[in-house]
Amino acid sequence: MDDVRAAPTAGIVGCLLVLAVLAVPYLLVDAGGVGAYYAAGAISPLVAGLFALVGVIVFAAGREQRSDPPLVAGAGLVFGAFVFLICVLWAVTVPGGLVLQLGEVSGFGATVLELHRWVLALVSVTVPVAAGWYARALGLV
Repeated sequence: MDDVRAAPTAGIVGCLLVLAVLAVPYLLVDAGGVGAYYAAGAISPLVAGLFALVGVIVFAAGREQRSDPPLVAGAGLVFGAFVFLICVLWAVTVPGGLVLQLGEVSGFGATVLELHRWVLALVSVTVPVAAGWYARALGLV
């Protein structure tokens, strides 16, 4: 396996997973409720979504050798760290009771919403891990 290509690919997948998890509440609750949910924490995880979007471009540039690979690995690590820290900070500071007040969601959808913030924090760790793997594959660490 070519780690120099696999690591940035894993970074792209991690960023896309973060974006997909951020989109899940929009499928279950109206947009106003989701806006209140994302605004309730210390910082909105949509900021992490913006960093994840940029991360896709950064990792793709590194994978296709369109940018300096050490620079891409460093930028990916910085973006990944911000994605992870923002998601964890939000997950810890959003009130747990707010999730249950979002709307008329029951059954599996309610369970998904209850676990959403922790799943987002867990998925967000894939971005800096992939960037660290990329830096290691390049021999930088």
